[in-house]
Amino acid sequence: MGEIFSPPACLLDFIEKHDKFIIAGHDEPDADCIGSQLALASMLKRLGKDTLLRSAGPFRKPEVRPYRELFLDIVSDGDREGAAVIIVDCQGPQRTGILSEELQGLPLAIIDHHEHNGGLNGGNATYIETQAASATILVFSLFKALRLELLADEARLLFLGLCTDTGFFRHIDLGGEETFRVAAELIGAGASPKETFAEINGGKTLASRLLLAEVLGHTESYFDGKLLLSTESLAETGKYGIENRDSDMLYQLLMSVEGVEAVAILRQHTEEECAIGLRSRNAVDVAGIAAVYGGGGHKNAAGAYVSGRIEDLKPSVIREFEKILTGPAL
Repeated sequence: MGEIFSPPACLLDFIEKHDKFIIAGHDEPDADCIGSQLALASMLKRLGKDTLLRSAGPFRKPEVRPYRELFLDIVSDGDREGAAVIIVDCQGPQRTGILSEELQGLPLAIIDHHEHNGGLNGGNATYIETQAASATILVFSLFKALRLELLADEARLLFLGLCTDTGFFRHIDLGGEETFRVAAELIGAGASPKETFAEINGGKTLASRLLLAEVLGHTESYFDGKLLLSTESLAETGKYGIENRDSDMLYQLLMSVEGVEAVAILRQHTEEECAIGLRSRNAVDVAGIAAVYGGGGHKNAAGAYVSGRIEDLKPSVIREFEKILTGPAL
């Protein structure tokens, strides 16, 4: 089988050259980030390398919570000594949260599949494929390039990341057959779709359903139903808990409404900062909108963190969508 994605020689050289690696990812990690980090660490250990798993956290999503104890959120001077860094699922230390300053100045490689992430940050080796469905697919291609046969646990971690970033393959469109070829290989190596689905979608709390109901209740429709926008206040987060947020289900429910082209969720992350979550159908590039606010992501799934309050941010977000949703194409 011919591979669409193949790691560049500079990354393979980077791995061969160094013996100790700090493996980091973005803050508020999802399963694509954590699965990539853990599978990559396993691969490097099999090559005789020393590995340090680092994440700023918090591990809010239920499917990544079981892995929290495998990561530290600090990089000591001893960690830095003789170490190189591989950052996965984002394009530089700026997305690693509190680890950012501690990673500066070390040899750096990047493995990512996002667009509009604010540019690269001086990586010595970069492996960025924006057409890849997940970062775990790129890590999978590293296994192939290094001719390492996948262990069952590595396959399970890579499959977990692939399933979360594709919405269990809901987001795969025409031309996405390579994603299913990778999925078939991962299943053949020991990943279970049934168990992975339960890992992602099971174990929800009643509080998570009640928070979902509150946020759905705030939903407003704009531009003849093409945009649905909702909000989550700090009070609601405090009442139900951040760990009970189920963003994927919320987006699924809102995107299933007839006539909807895009969904925006504004959350008061702190007293001074808002999180913007964006989803869309093919015609709307929400990564472009996220970039306006210093964020990024994919064409149909993106986000940003912005200073300010929901009530001040909301009119601005609506105006950005107005430029797209009131045009002749839609």
